[in-house]
Amino acid sequence: MLEKGEACRAFSSGMGAITASILSLVEAGDHIVCLRGVYNPTYEFIHRYLSRFNILSSFVDGRDIEDMKSIIRSNTKLIYLESPNSFLFEVFDLKAISSLAKERGIYTIIDNTWATPYFQNPIEFGIDIVVHSASKYLGGHSDIVAGLVITNRKLIEGINRELNLIGGVIGPFEAWLILRGLRSLAVRMELHKSNAIKIAQFLEGHPRVVRVNYPGLPSHPQYKLAISQLRGFSGLMSFEIEGGEQELRKFINSLRLFTIAVSWGGYESLIFPGVYGFSKNRIDRVTLSPQLVRISVGLEDADDLITDLDEVLKMAFH
Repeated sequence: MLEKGEACRAFSSGMGAITASILSLVEAGDHIVCLRGVYNPTYEFIHRYLSRFNILSSFVDGRDIEDMKSIIRSNTKLIYLESPNSFLFEVFDLKAISSLAKERGIYTIIDNTWATPYFQNPIEFGIDIVVHSASKYLGGHSDIVAGLVITNRKLIEGINRELNLIGGVIGPFEAWLILRGLRSLAVRMELHKSNAIKIAQFLEGHPRVVRVNYPGLPSHPQYKLAISQLRGFSGLMSFEIEGGEQELRKFINSLRLFTIAVSWGGYESLIFPGVYGFSKNRIDRVTLSPQLVRISVGLEDADDLITDLDEVLKMAFH
């Protein structure tokens, strides 16, 4: 209901939802177009795993729709995207991409985990399938691993097939935990949003910060597109700091209120080096700065988080 879809299936992980959605649409000989900067396991699945079954892929900087047109082939079956993506937080024109896909009989899937259905509804822009890692904001308490797929009644049949045959079935307790999380989704997302914009603005003005990647900032290159598609902005962002590896390690290790951990979307604030777990030499030509850090802004007091960041940024360079 929140995603404006007709049917939903729950999986035991976000990757279970993603892989089932992709497999429900493609077969040997098909071609996938994937936007650059997607979640690394998704990249590995599309680029390496599916090639074993003669399903080929191309990666494109989809910010220019003409680039996407040029890479589509006669056997292109699917366009896969995230918007914003989860490392550089680039934003893509969902309406233009879905229109192009429909003109050519191509399906579209989007990972909407970053925005949640509270801030963005891709189906309203013409996207066919929406996937979520419910481990993140939908669960909201960092105590669940789960995934969701939302689509129409026709495409859900293929999702059902993959769910039944591959067996990524969610457990009853985890399903209950998602329902628990959804009850507080609105109030949590509003606080993630307000905390994140304060921290993004602080970081953008800090002399030790080289760049902030957050689509909620007016300085973001695609801010106008972002506000046309999103009703708000969540708490995940990245930024680059000055210095080298020593300064980066000192900065991350010295924070008191940010826990060093992957994942995101829970009540606590998290941090980790951007290059951790990110494949090198990706063919989508996404290169992360060694000074990039990603933070998930939680539900703590924003002033406390800013004080923590400010004190440690000063200390890391002395």
